[in-house]
Order: sequence, then structure tokens, then C-alpha cells
Amino acid sequence: MKVVITGGHHSSALPVIEQFKIKYPDTEIYWFGHRFSMKGDKNDTLEYREVIALGIPFYDLKAGKVYKTFNLVRLLRVPFGFFQALCWLKKIKPDVILSFGGYLAVPTVIAGWLLGIPSITHEQTVVVGYANKVISIFAKKICVGWRESEKFFPADKVVYSGVPIRNAVFEKRSSSFEVGNNLPFIYITAGKTGSHLLNEIIKEALPELLSFANVIHQCGDNSRYNDYDQLAEIYNQVANLSEGKYFLRRFVLYDEIGEAFNRACLVVSRSGAHTVTELLALEKPALLIPIPWVSHNEQWENANMLKKYGLAEILEEKDISEEALLICIKKMLANLSSYKLIDDQARKLVNLSAGEIIADETFKLAKRDNK
Repeated sequence: MKVVITGGHHSSALPVIEQFKIKYPDTEIYWFGHRFSMKGDKNDTLEYREVIALGIPFYDLKAGKVYKTFNLVRLLRVPFGFFQALCWLKKIKPDVILSFGGYLAVPTVIAGWLLGIPSITHEQTVVVGYANKVISIFAKKICVGWRESEKFFPADKVVYSGVPIRNAVFEKRSSSFEVGNNLPFIYITAGKTGSHLLNEIIKEALPELLSFANVIHQCGDNSRYNDYDQLAEIYNQVANLSEGKYFLRRFVLYDEIGEAFNRACLVVSRSGAHTVTELLALEKPALLIPIPWVSHNEQWENANMLKKYGLAEILEEKDISEEALLICIKKMLANLSSYKLIDDQARKLVNLSAGEIIADETFKLAKRDNK
């Protein structure tokens, strides 16, 4: 079986790839994604690094985004991305396309439909974005991460899978963050690309943060902003004066992610569907800062769900500042015992078999359409 995987949520794809290797070891996988997170960035995305590390051929798709895009050059990339995907699909001749949503997946799925290649897509979020609304028209199967999403799609196409979670988040595989103090740990992250806005706030707040906590910080790796080097320099200036320790990472990878979550008393994060699912599975208290401009305000919906279940507080981006962040963190650390899962039914929202279900559905679709 040949599979082309595409879409904007590579973290969900990785557990599915693990299942392909376990259950369907003869599967050939090809990846259509983006090598750089934004125009002008010269550093490879985490998506690119993790995919090629698995030995999977990576195709850098130059698709354009339509949602809230008023730039003519970017809009012209929409048809360019379609023809790029069309050419690659004709060359590869996959049995099936596995999509994880987002604007990159749209031209690939439509091109595949024109070529008679069946597609299966996964919807991560509670609400449905524009991309997956379009993709659902052409896809033959739609796996949903949340029961609430089922109503947005044709019932005969829907399979409930849950959101795939990395096994590594449950396993402490490293000893990278050991310290000689009794201060609590905070894990700060903003998804696979990091957040320049959040990094700027941390630059200001870091000296005070380290007066009462140890910090593990995934800051991303954007060459335009150079946040990593600036954060490292700030820590060099205050390290000898700080009781807490600062562990700066461009990316917290599989070997360290379990330890980061295990040690953290509190997670400060954006609220993408994958992150929220992991926090729910780990029942980890979190301060969530939703991205306000994503489709259908999905990150706020994700964050609000976790708050409703008793695990999170929300700090909206419009209200963020050094002072606001520090106040929220201190308040939550002082009341950690109150952040408990208040609804036992919420545990059922996490399906640890999600990766296997998606892999099985992909295999069945490929075999059904290639008899």
C-alpha cells in the first residue's frame, strides 16, 4: 500500500505512522507538507525534521491559504499548490491519501479526487474549519477526534477515532531536567512552531519566573526572530542570580516530552486540539492562550472545553502582558490542588486507540478502492 499523508497537524499523523509500521509494515509513505513555517524563515519546521528522521520522502508543497488572506501573491499560490500536488500524485500513484486538515491538504485531496485516488481525513477539533469542510466533500471517510464533530459531516462517512496521542507523553525516557531545588516546574510551549508573541513575554518575565519556578521552554526555531538565542542570552545574564533553572529547547522531542510533562506542575500553552487532548489525557493543569485568528475560533473552543472540565484557565491574547502572565501563573501554582478533572465522563473523550483506528480505516479504504 502506498499512502500520501498531508495536512497541518503532523503531531496527530506520527502515532498513525507508528501503527502503519506495526500493523502494515509494507506500507510506503510519502509526505506533502511545508518545510518552512512562514515566508522568509530559513529554518526547517519540526514537521520536516521529524518526518525525514523517519526516512519518509518529504515534498515541500507551496500551497496558498484562502482564509483571511488578502495578499494576491498568496492567493495565486492556491492554483500553484493544486498543480504541484497533481503532478506529484501522478508520479507517486498512491493507493490512498490520508489528510490531517488545513490548507495544505485541500489541493492534495482535490487533485487526488480528480485522479481517482480515495482520501480519508481526520478532523482534530471540536468545531470544523473551512479546510475540512471542503475536504469532506471529496473524502470517502472522515475520522473525527470528538463526538461533537460528527454532526458537521455526512453520517455515512464518519468514523469516531479520537485524537491520536504520542505514547511518548506517558513515558519518562530522559533525565534532562534534573535540578537541585524543590521549586515547581512550568512547561511553556506553543505548539510545533512556537509563538514569537509568547517568547517576547517570556523574555520580560523570565527573571521573576525563575525566582519561584523551574522552567522548561519550547520556543520554536524561527530564523526571522531568533528567539532562541535571545532567550539564552537573557538566561546567561540572570542564571547566577536565579534559584530556578531554565531549560530552553527549540523543540521538546520524543525523547524528552514525557519527562517535560511528568515534571510540570503547570503547562502554559496555546490550545491546539492535539495539545488539549494530551493535557486531558494527562490531567495536567494548564494556562491556555488561544490563538484568536484561527478558523472558527477553534483554539478558544478547545481551551474552554478544558476549563469546563476543571483543568485550565484561559488568558486571552488581547490581555496578555508580562504582568498578566505572572499573576495567572502564581495564582494557579498557589491553587494547584483545585485543578482536577471534575467530570469522569471527560476521560472517555481520550481514545488511546485513535492512531490504530485511523491506520485501519486507511488500509481498508485503500484495499476497497483497489480491488
